Amino acid sequence: MILDNCENKLKKTVKNLENEFATIRTGRANPRMLDKIFIEYYDQRVSIKNVSNINIPDSRTILIQPWDNFLITKIQKAISISDLNLNPILDGKVLRITIPPLTEERRKELSKISKKITEEAKISIRNIRRDVLDSLKTMQKQNKITENEMKINENKIQKLIDKYVNICETLLDNKKKDIMTI
Repeated sequence: MILDNCENKLKKTVKNLENEFATIRTGRANPRMLDKIFIEYYDQRVSIKNVSNINIPDSRTILIQPWDNFLITKIQKAISISDLNLNPILDGKVLRITIPPLTEERRKELSKISKKITEEAKISIRNIRRDVLDSLKTMQKQNKITENEMKINENKIQKLIDKYVNICETLLDNKKKDIMTI
């Protein structure tokens, strides 16, 4: 029970890391880059993906077609002021974003950001380990588990933690390769 709960939390942490990585711009078009950009729509703060169709016609272009035409300028402004360094161009009823190639300096900066995000994920993983071990210690004090069961569970938890830290490192390595690839 505790191990299953622990693993579910670890999976969520890794999923969150993957989602964070998806929003980091590489040299290729990816609709998930826009996930963190929001606009005001009927007094609600909504993501661009919730009010438009986003298509990738080729590896360097994103097309955004809002469902309501009056949103097109709001979306254009939101993308322009975002930290993605993109310049959307109005093309009739569609916004066209051409993804420029990354400079070497920007690639290094994105690699550092990716490493920072990975470190935050690993901190979350260590916090999960600490919380689970505290729960086990409490159970041991209440005589719900024996000392042997405690040691066995500690070992199982450590193996889980090591597995998920390795997954985070692998994701980071893949993201760095993706960023540094021209």
